Amino acid sequence: MSSKVEKGEAKPEEAKAKASLTEGGAAVIQPEDVESLHSRGYGVKEGGLLKLAPYEALYLLDKRSIELVNDEGESVSFEELLQRLRPLDEDVWTKYLIYRDLRSRGYAVREGFGLGLDFRMYERGEYGKEAAKYIVLGILEGKPIPIEKLIKALRHSQSLKKKLILAVVNRRGEVVYYSLSELMLSEVEVE
Repeated sequence: MSSKVEKGEAKPEEAKAKASLTEGGAAVIQPEDVESLHSRGYGVKEGGLLKLAPYEALYLLDKRSIELVNDEGESVSFEELLQRLRPLDEDVWTKYLIYRDLRSRGYAVREGFGLGLDFRMYERGEYGKEAAKYIVLGILEGKPIPIEKLIKALRHSQSLKKKLILAVVNRRGEVVYYSLSELMLSEVEVE
């Protein structure tokens, strides 16, 4: 028996990890899938499960790396998952776009440190070996952000000795990155 794929013949499909729909995203149950995904920087292990953040579940579903099913055992599509997650987090689409872009560039990306900071980003090949060097704050173009939030994010990232990256998602869904390293404010007299 030959394992060679003949021209025009379909390639064998890569085995997908099985995931179950949860209130806040998805959970991977099979131990081999849990280990495989976790070693590549996905999810949080809890009680033998791998809990995926909403943007991780969307990303893995979009990449066809997981098969997501609901309580009835029916497959859940990307669109169905997105519609289910939007009421829980109005910024889920923005986070997904940033997460997808960073992952496509080869970065390992983990959940942020709170305070509105979306992600920790690791240099390529350093996940699991080194601490994250960057903190990413996602912003949607055209949606105002209070300057206080930027100041707080910058101070927090500096206290952690990390670089703050602003990830701005434009109207076409493209992500542009800016490094915010210093913010100097001075009083301005208005006449």
